[in-house]
Formats: sequence, structure tokens, C-alpha cells
Amino acid sequence: MELYPIFGWLDGLLEKVGITGPTADLITLVALAAMVFGLLSLIALFLVWWERKISAHIQQRFGPMMAGWHGVLQTVADAVKLIQKEDIVPTLADRKVFFWAPVICFVSAFAAYIVIPFGEGLIVSDLNIGILYIIAITTFTVISLLMAGWGSNNKYALIGGMRSAAQAVSYEIPLVLSILGVVMVAGSMSMVDIVESQSGWGGFRWNIFFQPLGFVIYLIAATAEANRTPFDLPEAEQELVAGFNIEYSGMKFAMFFLAEFVNMFTVSAIATTVFLGGWNGPFLPSWIWFLGKTLAIVFLLMVFRWSFPRLRVDQLMEFAWKVLLPLAFLNILYVGVFAKWLNW
Repeated sequence: MELYPIFGWLDGLLEKVGITGPTADLITLVALAAMVFGLLSLIALFLVWWERKISAHIQQRFGPMMAGWHGVLQTVADAVKLIQKEDIVPTLADRKVFFWAPVICFVSAFAAYIVIPFGEGLIVSDLNIGILYIIAITTFTVISLLMAGWGSNNKYALIGGMRSAAQAVSYEIPLVLSILGVVMVAGSMSMVDIVESQSGWGGFRWNIFFQPLGFVIYLIAATAEANRTPFDLPEAEQELVAGFNIEYSGMKFAMFFLAEFVNMFTVSAIATTVFLGGWNGPFLPSWIWFLGKTLAIVFLLMVFRWSFPRLRVDQLMEFAWKVLLPLAFLNILYVGVFAKWLNW
């Protein structure tokens, strides 16, 4: 099994204790999955706390304050509470679909990180179709939300799931087209190659400077893909009483909740990799540059949520097909005409 060089030490360690072949490959994969899962779980817990504090400051209040320093342990307490809650399944629910919906949502949210480079050499596997893999795997999140709506046997949940599917299909197209412009310039779909194509100018040759329209289109479409305000119609509380996850409780609800924040970090990490130079930057370690840029995008998405009102369904769909899609094609045309200059 061929993994990125940063993880060579793990293969070497296993070889020293006499473990080789398929067994070593399996242990390596499990260890890497556990590392990524642990890191993303900590990031998700931090993001839940961070959003509470950001929303509190925007609304001129304190937010969590009592559990730990500035309420830093509040999210941990909430996680423990959700673990202890009873798992309730509606009597008329489709039990198999109801069970697998949060599992698929949870797994697909984490699977995208196989090809996301957290720093120079900090990547599990540099696939030559990395960006295509991410676009494909994140689509399973939408399928899981549709499964949750259907399996719950609840009309509010079903409407939320259908809204999610319609919204994802609509905004997936301009999102892919916005990334396509970067792929045309980089000449590769590998996430590492895309980052390395932005390594000039002392680490500041970022695609956002050459394709600002593509970045804006991606940011808007990614906000909709992550079901964030003003595009959070799949779980509009005043209309659907929490939408697709209304019938879920305990750990199943926690899996949806955790996947939502992981997806927000995912779209921000992709924006960092594709438009903001990834790990490129002077002086500081590469992983600090990547994490700093990604958290800056996350902060922007959180500010969006607490600053803009929710769109109507018709406004949401019209904006995708009549505004974003033409602009995305315009960006592709611009990149096609000036591709050689952009790749200078």
C-alpha cells in the first residue's frame, strides 16, 4: 500500500516488530482513520463552541460562560448528555433507512479528508483525481438527509429531506464549475498539485487573486451545500420544526449535528486548498498556514449565519440557476481565454 511519505514512519515501525503485508496495510489504514477521526472530532467540538461565542458577540451577549474558561467545556458536557439520551425510533418509521441515514452522513463527512492536505506532506493519500473524489463523496451527505426524511415517516422531515436534495443538486453545478477554473489552470485534479501550482510569489500566488469571481461563486455555493444560513431551508425551524432530523435523538442526532460542523470545515478546507494557496506561506509551519486560512473561512461562514435572513425556496432556486450558474460559465470562459496568462 502506497501512502504519502509523512506516514512512512508507521510502516517502518510495523516492519520493525515483524508485521508486514496486508496486516500492516490494515493496521496503517485503521491508525490513520483514527488519527483523522480524532482530529476532526476535536475540531468539530471547538467549532460548536466557537459559533456559540461568535453568535453571542454579534447579538451582544456572553454565550457559554460557566462550564470551564468562557464555557469551553460546555460542548463536551452537551456531547456527554447526548450519549446518555435514549435512542427513540418512531413506530411507523422505516427502521433500516432510519438507522443508516446518520451513519452515511457521518462517514461521508469524514471520508473527504483522505485527500485534503493539512500541510506539506500531511495528507493520507494524494489521489490524482482528488478534487473529483471530494465532490463525489460529499454528495452522500445529501443522500443521507433524504434517507432521514423518508425513513422518519414524518411530513416535516420529508419536506426537509426533499429541500436538501433539490438545493444540493442546484448548487452542486456552480460549485463544480467554480473549481473547474482552478483545475484548468493547475492542469491537474490532485489536491497537492493544485496547492503547488500556487507556490510562487513567496507563497502568495493564490488563485483568489486571479479568479475572484470563482472564489465568490464557490463560497456561496459551498454555504448552500453545507446547509448554512441563508440557505438552511432543509432544517428551517419556524417552518419544519428542525426539518429532516426532527425524529432523531441521542447519538443519532449527535451524528447529524457533528457532520454539519465537519462539513463546514470541509468546504472551508477545500476553499483554502483551491483558492487560498493551501499550506503555502512564509515563515510559519505549513499546517499553521492551512489551519489559519481554513478557520478564517469558517469564521466568515459563521458571520454569514448570524447576519443574513433565510431565503425563500423560490428565491434560493432562482439564485442558483439564474445568477450563480451564468456567472460560473462566465468564469470558465474567462479562464479559457486567459489560461496561459493565469498560469504564468
